[in-house]
Amino acid sequence: MAILVTGGLGYIGSHTVVELLNSGFEVVIVDDMSNSEKFILENIELVSGKKPVFYPFDLKRRELLSQLLDAHDIEGCINFAAFKAVGESQQKPIDYYENNLFSLINLLQEFKERNLSNFIFSSSCTVYGQADQMPIKETTPLKTPESSYGKTKQMGEEILMDFARAHERKVTLLRYFNPIGAHPSARLGELPIGVPNNLVPFVTQTAAGIREKLMVYGNDYPTPDGTAIRDYIYVVDLAKAHVAALQKLIQDSRPSVIDIYNLGTGTGSSVLEVVHAFESANSIKVPYEITERRAGDITAAYADASKAEAELNWKAQTSLETALQTTWQWQKYLESRG
Repeated sequence: MAILVTGGLGYIGSHTVVELLNSGFEVVIVDDMSNSEKFILENIELVSGKKPVFYPFDLKRRELLSQLLDAHDIEGCINFAAFKAVGESQQKPIDYYENNLFSLINLLQEFKERNLSNFIFSSSCTVYGQADQMPIKETTPLKTPESSYGKTKQMGEEILMDFARAHERKVTLLRYFNPIGAHPSARLGELPIGVPNNLVPFVTQTAAGIREKLMVYGNDYPTPDGTAIRDYIYVVDLAKAHVAALQKLIQDSRPSVIDIYNLGTGTGSSVLEVVHAFESANSIKVPYEITERRAGDITAAYADASKAEAELNWKAQTSLETALQTTWQWQKYLESRG
C-alpha cells in the first residue's frame, strides 16, 4: 500500500516524502512542476536512498488521476497541491480558487468512488485571520481570511469536513504556521520561482546578492519592534508531523475522523528578529529597507501546538538559528548548481 503525495516535489511536500520513505512508506508523487524542478526528485532519492513513483500532471485533469489510482493501491493521501502566495492570490483570486479547490474536489470525488480514506490536508494558520488572542488554539474562532489564498484553505477545510461526515471517512487538517529552513543535507529546500513571496527566501537571496535589499513591509504594527510577528517552524520538524498524523489516522479504528492540529513552535518572532537571527547564525549582513504594509498581511500569529504534542507525540525541536543556517547552506548549494 502506498501514500499518494500531491505537490510532492514542492517545498514541504519534498521534505515530507523523505520522512515517509524513511518511515517505511511507499510513496506515489503527483506534481505539475509549476513550483518545482526535476532535480528535486533526484535529490529525494539521493537523500532517502529510495525512489518514489512520480507522475507529472495537473490534478485538475481528473482522468489522469483516475488512471494513477487504477495503477496503485493507495492507503492514504497527503495533499500539498496548491498555489500558496498570499500576495499573488490578491492579484489572481480566480486562479487560486480554480487551482486549489478543483484539484481537491477531484481527489475527493475519486476517494469517494473508490472508498478510500486517510486524507491529510495541508492547511494554514491563515484560516484564523487576525485572531483576537495569542497563542492560537485549534478552538480559536475562524475569521474570514485576509487573502484569497487563506480563503481557499478555509473552504478546503469545510469541504473535507463535509466529506468526512457524509461519507464516513478519516481526515486530518494540519494548520501550519510559517515553514522555514532546508534539509540538513542541503539538497532540498524552498525553491521560489521569481521574486520570493516569503520572508526567509528573500532574506537569503538578499544575503547572496541576488536581491539588492530586503523590503520589510511595515514597522508600525502594534508589536515590540513594529514589525509583524509569525511562528517560524523548521520544515523537517513540520514534515515529521505529517508522518505522525498519517500513522495516527491509519491506526484509528473509527470510520469517521476529523482531526485538526496546529503545527508551530509556540513562539512568535518579528520580521526584524528573523533578519538579525539570520545575520547572527550565518555571520553575514542583510541590507533592508522599511516600506509600506502589504495587503493581506496580519499583525501577529503564533501557535499553541500542545494538542499535536499530546495526541501525535510530536513537537517542534529545531531552533530558529539552526533552521536559518540550513537555509543559507541550501542557498549556497543552489549557487553551486549554477
